[in-house]
Amino acid sequence: MQNNNPSNTPAENKMGVQPVGRLLAGMAVPMMISMLVQALYNVVDSIFVSRLSENALTAVSLAFPLQNLMIAVCAGTTVGMNALLSRSLGAKEQDKADQAANTGIFLALCSFVLFCVIGVFFSRTFFQLQTDVTEIVSSGTIYAQICLGCSIGIFCQFTFERLLQSTGRTHLSMCTQLLGALTNIILDPILIFGLFGAPRLGVAGAAVATVTGQCVAAVAALIMNLKCNPDIHIVPRKIRFHGPTVKNIYRIGFPSIVMQCIGSVMVFGVNRILISFTTTATAVFGAYFKLQSFIFMPVFGLNNGMVPIVAYNYGAKKPDRVKKTIKLAIFSAVAIMAVGLAAFELAPGALLSLFDASENMLAIGTPALRIIALSFFFAGTSIIFCSAFQSLGRSRWSLLVALLRQILLLLPAAALLLALKPALVWAAFPLSELISCFAAALLYRRTIQKQLL
Repeated sequence: MQNNNPSNTPAENKMGVQPVGRLLAGMAVPMMISMLVQALYNVVDSIFVSRLSENALTAVSLAFPLQNLMIAVCAGTTVGMNALLSRSLGAKEQDKADQAANTGIFLALCSFVLFCVIGVFFSRTFFQLQTDVTEIVSSGTIYAQICLGCSIGIFCQFTFERLLQSTGRTHLSMCTQLLGALTNIILDPILIFGLFGAPRLGVAGAAVATVTGQCVAAVAALIMNLKCNPDIHIVPRKIRFHGPTVKNIYRIGFPSIVMQCIGSVMVFGVNRILISFTTTATAVFGAYFKLQSFIFMPVFGLNNGMVPIVAYNYGAKKPDRVKKTIKLAIFSAVAIMAVGLAAFELAPGALLSLFDASENMLAIGTPALRIIALSFFFAGTSIIFCSAFQSLGRSRWSLLVALLRQILLLLPAAALLLALKPALVWAAFPLSELISCFAAALLYRRTIQKQLL
C-alpha cells in the first residue's frame, strides 16, 4: 500500500509558488462542485423521504444532530491532520507529513468504532428525548442506527479525501465525492420505494443508500491516494497510535470538533424550542437545513481549498500569500451568499414545495426562509475567518466564534423571541450572525497584527 516515490523530498509544491487567485480557484472550485453535489443528494434524500409522510421528514430532521456529531469528529480530526500535513510539506518535513497521514487513518478507524456503539445502543433514547410520537421515534431510530452503525464509510471517505486535498489534488477528491453522491442519488428511490424488485425500505432505504455512497467514495479515494498522490506514503504498519502526532492533530482539530459539535447542540436546541410550538415548524427547520446546504456547501468547499494553502504558506513563512488567500476567500464567500440570499428571498414557496409542503408548512416556512436568509452574508464571512484561525494555529478563536454564532447568542434569542411572538423566532439567526461576524473580524485583525505583520 505504499506509493512509489523515489524521493522523500518532493519539489516545491504548487501551493507555495502558484499565483494565489489561480491557486485558490484550482483548489476550491472542484471542492465546491463536489460539495454542491453532496448537498444535492442530501436534499434528494429529504425530498424522497417527504413523499412518505411529514413525520418521516421530521424523523430524518431530528436525526441531524447525531449525523452532524459524526461529521464533526470527521471534519475536526481531518482539519488537524490536513493542517499538520500541509504545514509539514511546506517546511520540507516529509516524515512528519507521512506520520500525520497514517495516524489520521488510525484515528478514523477508532472513531468508527465509537460511533457504531453510539448508533446501535443509544439512538432510540436520543429520539425519545425529543418527541413521544411513536412513528417518528421508530423511523428515526432505524435511520440513525444504520447511518452510525455503518459509519466506517464516511470516516474513511473524509480521511482519504482530505489527504488528496492537503497535497493540492482537489480534482481527484472531487471525482470520489461525485462518485459517492451519484451512488446515493441512484439508490435512494430504489431502496426507499422498492423499485426494480428491491424491497421497499422507507426511511431505512435512505440510510442504506447514504452509507453505500460513502463506502464507494472511500474506496475510490483510497485508490486515488495510492496511485496518484506521491506526496504522502500510506503504510499499513504505520497506521497506529503515535502519541505526539495525535496530540498535534487534536491540538488543531479538537476545537474544530467542538465547534462542529456546537452545530449539533444548536440543532437539537432549536428543534426542542420549535417542537414546543409545532412539529411543522421542526419540519420547516429540517427543510431549511437541507436547502441552505446548497449555499453553505460551496463555502465549505472554498474553505477546504483555502485551508491547505494558508497552512502551507504559513509554514513556509510567506505571510503575504496567507493574507491574500484569506481576503480572496472572504470576497468569494460573500458572492456565493448573495446568490443564496436572492434565491431564498425570491422563491421561498417554490423551495419548500420540493418537500411536498402542506399549506401550514408553507405558511410557517415562507417568512422563515426570508428572515433566516438575512444572515447569509455574515455567516459566510465568519466561516472563512474560523477556518483561517484554524490554519494559523488559533483554533480557540474559531471555537469562540462558533459558540457565539450557534449557542450563546442563537438559542437564548430564539427562546426569547418565540415567547414574545412565535413568528419572530427566525430573527434569532440574522441577529446572532451579525454580532458573531463583528467579533470574528476583530479577532482576525488581532491575528494579523501578532502573526502576519
